[in-house]
Amino acid sequence: MSSEAGTTDRNLDPQEAEKFDQLAARWWDPAGDSRPLHDLNGPRTEYIAARARLQDARVVDVGCGGGLLCESLALAGASVTGIDAAEKPLGVARLHAAESALDIDYRQITAEELAQAEAESFDVVCCLEMLEHVPDPASTVAACAALCRPGGQLFFSTINRSPLAWTLAIVGAEYVLGLLPKGTHRYDRLIRPGELAGAVRASGLDVRDISGMDYNPFSRTVRIGGPPRVNYLVHAHKPD
Repeated sequence: MSSEAGTTDRNLDPQEAEKFDQLAARWWDPAGDSRPLHDLNGPRTEYIAARARLQDARVVDVGCGGGLLCESLALAGASVTGIDAAEKPLGVARLHAAESALDIDYRQITAEELAQAEAESFDVVCCLEMLEHVPDPASTVAACAALCRPGGQLFFSTINRSPLAWTLAIVGAEYVLGLLPKGTHRYDRLIRPGELAGAVRASGLDVRDISGMDYNPFSRTVRIGGPPRVNYLVHAHKPD
């Protein structure tokens, strides 16, 4: 999880931001390009809610996209801030939140920039399906750690860098089944669980749990638990 050529001071890949700008209009279509995110959103929210108090908690969702997780967290009673580097998904997120009568603070800013302005301001920090889209994921993990108050909880999810993940998450999901647009993921940017756990610990956090997420695109069901073979979640804690 080291930096790679082309990393900017903002830890932003403009090509990745453009990908998600193009997806913005279809973000809330459960049968569209974001279908897997819709299917994963409920189980991931339950995973977070089982490990962190959300009622009246201040929560930030890093890489919030069109706001699927933000709205679920707000409905669970949290005061939610959603941040993203891509402009158009944030516009969709703001519109959908207004239509849903939800008060969510959406900002176009990176985790690193927000951490400089609001360090240790959040009870819960979420960063789901985002680390594999930035040039320096370890920098994002460190920024998430800085955003979290002592005693707070952090949640990360990403995709394992393994032959099975290549087969299922890239070849299968993008090229065979068409669940995601082609080119959504780069294999070289996928992250092994040991690498993510190492970055979490290097940022002064304790790893509480690493759980695999098994997604069946045919039944549209998700099972959380077991080895992190393809998609996986990490729960971390910031010591007091």
